[in-house]
Amino acid sequence: MEAFWLNFMRIGGRIMSAFGLWEALLRMVAGPRITAVAFLTLKAAFRYRVVLAVSALLVATVVGLPLIIKDDGTARGMTQIVLTYTLGTITALLGFVTLWLGCGTLAKDIEECQMQVVAVKPIARWEIWLGKWLGILLLNAGLLGYSGLAVYLLIQYRSHKLPELQQTILRNEVLVGRKSAKEPVEDVEPEVERIFAQRIKDEKIARMDHDFVRKEIREMVRAAQQVVQSNHLRRWQIQLGDSPEKLRDRPFSIRIKFHAARVTSQTIYNTRWMIGPPETKDYGPPIDLRLAVDTFHEIPIPPNKFDDQGVLTVEFWNYNPDALLFPLEDGMEILYRESGFGLNFVRGLVIVFLWLALLAALGLASASYLSFPVAAFTSLAILLIGLSSGTLSTVVKEGTIAAVDHETGLGASSIDFIMVPIFKALLNIINLVQGFSPIDYLSSGRSVTWGLLGLAIAQIGLIMTGTFILAGIAFFYRRELATAQSNTVT
Repeated sequence: MEAFWLNFMRIGGRIMSAFGLWEALLRMVAGPRITAVAFLTLKAAFRYRVVLAVSALLVATVVGLPLIIKDDGTARGMTQIVLTYTLGTITALLGFVTLWLGCGTLAKDIEECQMQVVAVKPIARWEIWLGKWLGILLLNAGLLGYSGLAVYLLIQYRSHKLPELQQTILRNEVLVGRKSAKEPVEDVEPEVERIFAQRIKDEKIARMDHDFVRKEIREMVRAAQQVVQSNHLRRWQIQLGDSPEKLRDRPFSIRIKFHAARVTSQTIYNTRWMIGPPETKDYGPPIDLRLAVDTFHEIPIPPNKFDDQGVLTVEFWNYNPDALLFPLEDGMEILYRESGFGLNFVRGLVIVFLWLALLAALGLASASYLSFPVAAFTSLAILLIGLSSGTLSTVVKEGTIAAVDHETGLGASSIDFIMVPIFKALLNIINLVQGFSPIDYLSSGRSVTWGLLGLAIAQIGLIMTGTFILAGIAFFYRRELATAQSNTVT
């Protein structure tokens, strides 16, 4: 443990020594005025007690949380504690302090008449706004980088205490960046429309809500693709990539999840798996396992079982009396190594940093036109809406905010014509941000790919954060600073 902290402090010292170099580089990129405001904001942030409190909580989270919550001695249990809980808590703490600073640093300067002094100097308002945003980002970069480094070193330290078998699992399945490959989902809409055209000839069905009828047919067609009946075979053919030769001799795993088609007291089912090209019958010995329902399972499979085109064939025989259902979204996927853990961890932290940049822009945009309490309330309200995607998606899926009898049409209201499109637009905006979950990716050994990172930069960094930046600057230009000053004097 002593070696861990020595390495931690040594690397931290090197980061602090490079602080002057980063300031010089920022002056070259952003200009001296924006850089000056950024570093004044950074210095002012340390005068707030909440920043010091959060810094202490970060240290307690990295050191104390893994000691309080004991793992089960397995590779997955250890990473679940260190990555999922520790990194998740760090993200929540930094998100709170980012939103608080975003609202406070600008609103307080206006209310305490400090901004009126700065605004008369030869510096544009957009430079002041961007300078404050960059200052918060510098604080986040330092805190996230330091705590992320501690988490990484802690994982390396604790991994050496695991048994040899668990260390092998850790290197091959957990502390790696594994790419996921799935069978393409077939478009069911043509089949849905064909069946709908037949069903609608029935007068009783014709009087029902057509969207509801299509939904029921769609679920029926999807169920036929997902369900494996008793004593039946299900075959998946999954394309691994355009360069299969690069995947030779690499460890592979299949990740599966299934449900029982009917509710019974049985929770464990016999499963038989055969991996290999069906043309050559080079399956090898079948893999017989007893697996639980409603749970993700990872099954290591022999390497080099794909064909010359890079297609891996997986066959499942259901010898159980019950039908089993494999969801199209996450019922079957192939995981294989793409990169090491270090690079994958850094890419995950970059996505977390993009979330924090968005929260900083949200807080500053609210404070650009509102007082500190109202800005904080508005920012939290927007954040709560973002966290309510489940409710929004249910309303959009059902097409109403109330329960509806689809046979009579009773229950629908005129407000649905207004609220449902609004909820749909909000859900589309929220999905631009919520489609990325680096903590889940890292804890399950999945690869945060360059493509995923690029998409996160485009959607979170450019579209969402850029929108709040433009809105915040526009609000700040319309803000009457003299009015805020007169209100304060009064």
